[in-house]
Amino acid sequence: MENIKNEMKLEFVSKSVNEAFARIAVASFVSQLDPTIEEIADIKTSVSEAVTNAIIHAYPNTEGIIKIHSKLYENEIEIEISDTGEGIENIAEAREPLYTTKSNLERSGMGFTIMENFMDKLKVESIVGLGTKITMSKHIGKE
Repeated sequence: MENIKNEMKLEFVSKSVNEAFARIAVASFVSQLDPTIEEIADIKTSVSEAVTNAIIHAYPNTEGIIKIHSKLYENEIEIEISDTGEGIENIAEAREPLYTTKSNLERSGMGFTIMENFMDKLKVESIVGLGTKITMSKHIGKE
């Protein structure tokens, strides 16, 4: 990867009202790369899915901190969303389309699938009891 042009760090409480704030903050930050409306929509949707996962799964009966660390490169954004919550026991299983541990909440189990389809790269790291880190990136201005 090229040199970092700019970066942003953000922390907020895992309240569902902060999901919209997170997606708007990242969308505003990536606007420096002059993305298309579609690229912004993909990024906002992916951030929304990752943050919602952290709110619902990392801190199910309590509140915790969600962190976003975004880096801008020449024509790419990298977004890292992390929590210090419950963690994911089986990442491969969690990434399966329609897999959910919260079917009682009418969850679709499509969060990781959506992130994979809307971003160019997706990496999921997690340790049970310590939390989860999702790193995703998207090239801006593809030919």
